[in-house]
Amino acid sequence: METGTRGNTSGIAGNGETVINKASSSAHNAVNSLAGAADDAARKAKPAIDKVVGMAHQAVDKAAGAAAPAAEWLGEQGENLNAAQKKLMDDTCSYVSANPMKAVGIALAAGFLISRIIL
Repeated sequence: METGTRGNTSGIAGNGETVINKASSSAHNAVNSLAGAADDAARKAKPAIDKVVGMAHQAVDKAAGAAAPAAEWLGEQGENLNAAQKKLMDDTCSYVSANPMKAVGIALAAGFLISRIIL
């Protein structure tokens, strides 16, 4: 911090600096006191915080344990759906290859019906 009188030679600047230093010192002491109080509160709250953290970990573990079978079932069902989709696509391709004119007629009729339903 720069301390200059800027042309004031009456000695008032010296008294002002002393007041500022005292105020600054008081402010620093107040901050240190609050920091000490916060540290004490944190030390007192630590067991409660640790208990809450432990309970949160248990809840997460239970949720993960419950979700694992559901995720496994969904994975199996996804595989079954993929297999059914592949079989349906293969069967459709085989039918269209074996009956091209019939497939075009069915597609035209389906398109006509869908257009009438939508419009």
